[in-house]
Amino acid sequence: MAAAGRIRAGMGGWTFEPWRGVFYPKGLKHADELEYAARHVSAIEINGTYYSTFKPESWAKWRACTPDGFKFTVKASRFCTNRRVLADMGESMAKFMGQGLAELGDRLGPILWQFMGTKKFDPDDFEGFLKLLPRKQDGIAIQHAVEPRHDSFKVPEFVALCRKHDVAVVLADHASYPMIPDVTGPFVYARLQTGSDDVETAYAAGDLDLWARRFETYAAGGRPDDLAAVSPEEAPRAPRDVYAFVIHEGKVRAPAGAMALIERTNSAHTHA
Repeated sequence: MAAAGRIRAGMGGWTFEPWRGVFYPKGLKHADELEYAARHVSAIEINGTYYSTFKPESWAKWRACTPDGFKFTVKASRFCTNRRVLADMGESMAKFMGQGLAELGDRLGPILWQFMGTKKFDPDDFEGFLKLLPRKQDGIAIQHAVEPRHDSFKVPEFVALCRKHDVAVVLADHASYPMIPDVTGPFVYARLQTGSDDVETAYAAGDLDLWARRFETYAAGGRPDDLAAVSPEEAPRAPRDVYAFVIHEGKVRAPAGAMALIERTNSAHTHA
């Protein structure tokens, strides 16, 4: 068994005009931006899938642009998560999952299921949703992360449900969304959302140091002592991969923040 999981860091998407001339070199062809980004960060969260679907050829092309070990995480369609009864999402989920994700092959990381801030925790409703999450798609193993945005989810019962179904809860560093640092799945998924474009690396150096240490603790199988758990029950210690995304308002400095995290955690990786 590896001593620690792999820590990957990145940002949301790769097509963003303000990155041109800041993150992307001046003159870089737009068609070459993904290939460039994938050589400077180790993961990208695809957000466009929240709003629309893509053809299998697009997924295959994205895979071809990225190096071995790179991962895409994929935000699930809003038609799955923005509904009163989550267990009714079956048809929408099948459409989302069947659009060509499997074309990513070993580049496919977790699926991110994000909920609106008005969605409250209903144990039966949420378990119905968790039971629908597929473990495989076209022969490829699928992992899942959920991001609730209402404080009613900050209860041990929610943590226990996610742990029962082996689904990760997003660790959200956000001004108003609940922070749930408990380990509930085979990996850890963090979204760092309090950065600022006034800081060259989105987060100040001391804050990046702090997050890097936390991610190293998670990767080694633990949970950071400085983040208060929601549940008194702890997950078994085991090495876990960590996905960390710098996603703040403005997001001009997000790639720099991700690269700064990679610098700080690179020596701690054990590549699988």
